[in-house]
Amino acid sequence: MNSIMRRTFFFVCVNLLLPLAICAQGYGHWVTTTKFAPLPEPSEEYWSATANGKFYLFGGTAVGTGSQRTGLPRRVLEYDPATDKWTSKKQMPYAADHMTVAEYRGKIYLFGGAGAANPGAVGPGNLQLNDTWEYDPANDSWKELAPMPTRRSAGAAVAAGDKIYVLGGSGLGPGASNPPTAENMLVLGTNEVFDPATGKWETRRIMPTPRNHPAIGTVNGKIYVIGGRIGGANVANLISSPTDVVEEYDPATDRWRGMTKMPTARSGHGWATYQNRIYVAGGEMRDHHMDAIFRDVEAFDPATNEWFQLPSMPTARHGVNAAVLGNQLHLIGGHIAFDGAAEHDADTGVHEVFEFSGK
Repeated sequence: MNSIMRRTFFFVCVNLLLPLAICAQGYGHWVTTTKFAPLPEPSEEYWSATANGKFYLFGGTAVGTGSQRTGLPRRVLEYDPATDKWTSKKQMPYAADHMTVAEYRGKIYLFGGAGAANPGAVGPGNLQLNDTWEYDPANDSWKELAPMPTRRSAGAAVAAGDKIYVLGGSGLGPGASNPPTAENMLVLGTNEVFDPATGKWETRRIMPTPRNHPAIGTVNGKIYVIGGRIGGANVANLISSPTDVVEEYDPATDRWRGMTKMPTARSGHGWATYQNRIYVAGGEMRDHHMDAIFRDVEAFDPATNEWFQLPSMPTARHGVNAAVLGNQLHLIGGHIAFDGAAEHDADTGVHEVFEFSGK
């Protein structure tokens, strides 16, 4: 191959592969010279938010294994990147997992979730909740607010403008008792909006693709719902499927539109937004061939409607908790096996950090 042909071949390859390759070349690197404080109480189902430069984890799965399980924990853990330390904070007022969590003006809001049918119940619960709670990190205090119109769990929430949008999740089918059986759970496209100033709820146009366990982010006032699980609430059967669908919601017009699909269909992934790009990491899927967890880290740029591939996480996992603190993407905890496999033996406290280059 002569030099002209080599240059032409290189030009064509770069232009074809650029959207997926550019991140690996110029977006940053995994920090390997510093060991960050591991999650002190590993668990499969923490739900999280960043507020005031610190990272907060809520809940987790039932403590113990098999017949030795106790009730759902009400843990609240705070990570301070300035000191690289974890601190236990005032516990949640209620026991639940799969809450939907969002930060707004320095406070953290928790919506719904799956709780125990009675306070003394042992093990995981499936009672669908519609509670709304405000956690104030500055005062380490909790306040109950107006409940959601729809009972649901495993949705996604984000603040846009002066309101918080709670989207999707799993909920009760028509006529289902609460707690429901797995067959009576529906995947939802519900779009309900909470106004922290008035404490009131309103209902908006439903999401075109109902899903649970998605990623979410807001860029330039618009909301993006990424991936997740369709068809069923539980990934551990062959009813549900991971999806690669990305949909944009404009609160100003109450309209949805489809965007470029995510390169890797998955649910149970972590997510965070940095400099107008939404990053997703890890996750899981099941089909007739395999049970899988992912190392993939991918970034969505709404301005160009393109996806970029970053260097993979050192540790594959689902249920990973993601936070951007400064110029670093922290990926904390999760489960290093497919959902439920190995129980707490596969919960990990690993704390891996990707540092952005600033490009």
